Amino acid sequence: MKNLVRFLASSDHDVARAVRHVRQQVRSFTLPAPRPVVVPMRMAFEAAREAYYFGARVLVCEPHFKSHCAQYGKGVRTGNFIHYIQGRGDIILGDNVVLDGKSNIFFAARFCDRPTLRIGDNTGIGHNCRIIVGKSITIGKHCRIAAGVFLLDSSGHPSEPEARKRGQPPSDAEVRPVVIEDNVWLGAQSMIFPGVTVGEGSVVAAGAIVMADVPPYTVVAGNPARRVASLRTEANRADAKKHSADDAGRRSVSDSAS
Repeated sequence: MKNLVRFLASSDHDVARAVRHVRQQVRSFTLPAPRPVVVPMRMAFEAAREAYYFGARVLVCEPHFKSHCAQYGKGVRTGNFIHYIQGRGDIILGDNVVLDGKSNIFFAARFCDRPTLRIGDNTGIGHNCRIIVGKSITIGKHCRIAAGVFLLDSSGHPSEPEARKRGQPPSDAEVRPVVIEDNVWLGAQSMIFPGVTVGEGSVVAAGAIVMADVPPYTVVAGNPARRVASLRTEANRADAKKHSADDAGRRSVSDSAS
């Protein structure tokens, strides 16, 4: 059989050349696509596809995901795939949270009784994100988490070489909560390391590796991520001054009371 295939593929014999010619004709064969015929066919296919995906989302994917949640608000929605959730922990969602595509959520049981993932109102998480929760990961309101983002509050292995060689877990001090504050945009394939806080209104560029806190209203990019721009406007500054004045007023009232 192998010799026959080689003969047909490479020989100059008339039979082999004829077979190759027929094969090429078959591979290049095409039909016309008159619109009165193909447009209704396409519309019927798309309607059937949408009905199938709607049923899969509403009847299978969303109920499966919500069954893992300790609490969820109104309008929580998933995509057409079942998210992969491993381990035991609490998922707490606000209103109108969207987890599109398929993402992986892993809870580690050795660091606390109920590791917790919190996601605020009106936040969207894209396809193929990975979230590893040893203690706590908090994502604020109105956040945009692009596809392929990796958030972790534990690296899974100790940084101390001998402990890692012995197969020990990371120490308690190496498991540090991650906080994504409100209205943050994490670009595709970015990675947020343990202990990091990404400040309100900030943008993390695609592919950035964030190993230190990001101030509010800042754009960071690179590996490791560095500040490349500020997003502060006059309105932001006025709001920040107002918050500072309010905090100072509260402190002075507290000091007077004491």
